[in-house]
Amino acid sequence: MVTVYQIVFKGKWEWVIFFMILFLPAYTAILSITYQATSSVLLTNIFKYLKELVLLLALLSFVLYRKNIFDDGYRLRMTDKLFLFFYLLCAIFLILPIGTADFTTKAVYFKNVVIMGLMYFFGRNTSLKDGEFRIMFLMMMVIFVGAFGLNIFEKITHMHFQNISGYALYNRVINDVEPSGNYGLTWTFETQTTGMRLASFFSDPLDLASSCLIGFSVGLIGYLTSKREQSWLFITIMLCSLGSLFFAASRASFASFFIMLCFIAMIFRLYGLIKLGIMLLLGFVIYVVYFASDDFYYFVVDTLTFENASSMGHLLAWIEAFNQMVIAPLGSGLATSGNASGVTDDLRIGGENQFLIFGVQLGVLGMLLYISILATGIWTAVKAFRKSHDTHLARIAFVAATVKVGLLLPLFTANAELYGFVSWVSWWMIGISVKTYGESKRTVLAR
Repeated sequence: MVTVYQIVFKGKWEWVIFFMILFLPAYTAILSITYQATSSVLLTNIFKYLKELVLLLALLSFVLYRKNIFDDGYRLRMTDKLFLFFYLLCAIFLILPIGTADFTTKAVYFKNVVIMGLMYFFGRNTSLKDGEFRIMFLMMMVIFVGAFGLNIFEKITHMHFQNISGYALYNRVINDVEPSGNYGLTWTFETQTTGMRLASFFSDPLDLASSCLIGFSVGLIGYLTSKREQSWLFITIMLCSLGSLFFAASRASFASFFIMLCFIAMIFRLYGLIKLGIMLLLGFVIYVVYFASDDFYYFVVDTLTFENASSMGHLLAWIEAFNQMVIAPLGSGLATSGNASGVTDDLRIGGENQFLIFGVQLGVLGMLLYISILATGIWTAVKAFRKSHDTHLARIAFVAATVKVGLLLPLFTANAELYGFVSWVSWWMIGISVKTYGESKRTVLAR
């Protein structure tokens, strides 16, 4: 309520990021608890669309409280232009009768896709005070300490938090999804050997695992840019993030963590991280070969050889999507691939690779635009980190670049833009990084 008050009555539309940081990690838990406590579909839907309402309020606040909005000098960067072309293409597919989905279904899907661009836009125009930046980082650190603490509780009690929050009831009544798996939730909450995969208060284990990339990156850059007497705090954040990543048992995110370490080491010249990554990898291999149970050993081996059912499922979905792109390289229409709301089973083609999802729907051009947005956004964030003299902005640029690189592998195995917290917050960070780099260039030219 504080953030909504600031947005509506104080014109602090930038505070939309505070709302998203606090609301998105527990989004599904809030909906589940609300329905379990009230049995009210109406009240549950109010919370369900609260994030869209806050985004709309922030956009209106941006327009109404900026009296000189049309006088502002605004130079478009490459990432800006690519976003505009991408959404122009989406709008064409929305308006024209392309694909088998009806207009309402396409509009719902279009709304979901627009949000990542809207968060980028907010970041592109955000100016926060030092104290506000500190509050933002503190919020993220509290989230990952809290998530790990809840993971510990789940592990000790051998019970998912979702069994308490009413997740299965919410899914059955609101989403028309029947409980499945050995824990009465969905198959996502367990490994193929029936081991528990924990999600804490996040939507599911995959959401938690991907979000842990933000937690580790925030902890690492905090450790590197703070006084040594404060190092214990940031080491704690990194350890909590790694602990939650382990409890989530996501193979893609675990591999992404090592990719992120290598990227950080090479781009930001922190070569000691390569040694750390190699030591962790060797430790993991030794554990699997000599100490792990037979179930876990064969789980790892089957994953690497694509004999694991989940891995094979990914491969089949990729082939299906790729074949569709060959048949219709110009696109098959919005809402025809992926797992977002509006994509029904009878329309779905593929859906376990974010790049191919856009490729199926928007054609090869749409996929290439999305890839280009990611590439230019990451590279601009790296340059912003190197050029910025503001510690807070440099930290954000660091987190933006590293998290987006870390998410590349989950993007290959899931509709990862649906992970609201890590996706939307990182797009906001890319936006503010593009702004930071643009301002640094103007400062250099003015000298």
